[in-house]
Amino acid sequence: MDIGPKVQQVKRRVDSKLSYTEILQEEVKKSQIKYQDNHKSDYDNKDGMEASQFRSSKKQGQFPSTIPFLIPKPLTVSSNLGGLPISLEMAVGLRKMLFGNTFHVFSYEWKKSCFKFHAPYSDLSYALEAEKGGARAILMAVQVYIIKYCLFVRNREENIPLQGLCEMSQTEQENALAKSLGDILWTAGECRKAIVCLVTTDTYFTPNIDYKIDNLTERLQLFEFFEKEAAQKFICDHIQCFKGEGSHGVILFLYSLLFSRTLERLQKDLDFTTSHLLQFSLGNFICRQAILNVILTGRASPHVFNGFQKFDSEGGVQELLHGVLARSDVGYLRWNKEEVERYRPLQVGSMLKTPKLPIWLCNISGIYSVLFSTNRLLLSDWKMEHIFDLYLYNGQPSQKKTVHLTVDTHSHHWEKNHCEESDPEKRFPSVEMAIRTKWEGAAINWNGAVPFF
Repeated sequence: MDIGPKVQQVKRRVDSKLSYTEILQEEVKKSQIKYQDNHKSDYDNKDGMEASQFRSSKKQGQFPSTIPFLIPKPLTVSSNLGGLPISLEMAVGLRKMLFGNTFHVFSYEWKKSCFKFHAPYSDLSYALEAEKGGARAILMAVQVYIIKYCLFVRNREENIPLQGLCEMSQTEQENALAKSLGDILWTAGECRKAIVCLVTTDTYFTPNIDYKIDNLTERLQLFEFFEKEAAQKFICDHIQCFKGEGSHGVILFLYSLLFSRTLERLQKDLDFTTSHLLQFSLGNFICRQAILNVILTGRASPHVFNGFQKFDSEGGVQELLHGVLARSDVGYLRWNKEEVERYRPLQVGSMLKTPKLPIWLCNISGIYSVLFSTNRLLLSDWKMEHIFDLYLYNGQPSQKKTVHLTVDTHSHHWEKNHCEESDPEKRFPSVEMAIRTKWEGAAINWNGAVPFF
């Protein structure tokens, strides 16, 4: 390649007083634009048809009522990397476990979801951006493990200042993500094996009329690891396949999770209430509780109570409902206003309410957030639970820094602080009610932040 013209361009820019850094930034920006232009893709037949309609309408000076989305080609690795190519049988089993059939495929929102952090060295540099859609629950569940790694794995102190989460470089972000994903997959594989799925350049089977292609699943290779550290290093070496634009990173992680758990174990984890892991709701596929539980606990139990419960089905047949069997490192809290008003609150068991580390995925009226403490001993020393600090990240674009809450479980009952409020929503902020499912009667100080309702 003739580099003479490039050298002359650089010399001209140097003569024009541009700094060396500015020149590099300009070249990088041009390369990114060129890459994006070259990788706009008709990802599948539907996307391609919509893209063609969009270009045709644009030429005519008109725009369709629904603007189509161009999904970048998935980031691929060489087919010679050494993984196990997926078979039609494996793909069918995967599709049925997720959707209950072989004809549904992931939506645009799922396809574009990846593990993208906020800016390095920002107040939320530890936090993943979580857009709306079905993949949001998975992003926030993984966020729990990122906080676990940053606060309690790479550090051994009893109480770590929050500032330590807010000074992460891009390299530290990528390492934390790789460690967290590997940790989740290793736990799902019962601490004996982890499977990592990547997209390659080849297609490995010819689908039949009973299977709808998506140009992603058919190109998977499965990489097997028998040491957690080896899996984490492999993910770190290929981190762009999970965090890059167009990586389909959340789908790849979900595939890796199911194969690490194995489809056979997943069938045993589930009960008669849950035949597959994704539920169609309001035009999109959302995660059932079993997906969240396999991330949080390593086992895809469909329910959040402790152990097993008997259920009398129609005809007098007793069925077993599968709950959480062991206390895990991270926990789960749930509060839903509508369920409470109908006198049908979902009771989360102590296994999830009281994890080994003070980090909780919170489902608050269907919106996922993360609640955590920087004090490692919060749940192991009852004296720590008199007055303590909790931190909240809700994943919403409007949140620019971590919310600091102070919880008081002993001085006075929380309702006294709200007795003068006429608006029930202000008297009972949903976040506070979720916290009180763990610490009943606690008074909560938002320390100047506006409460989330």
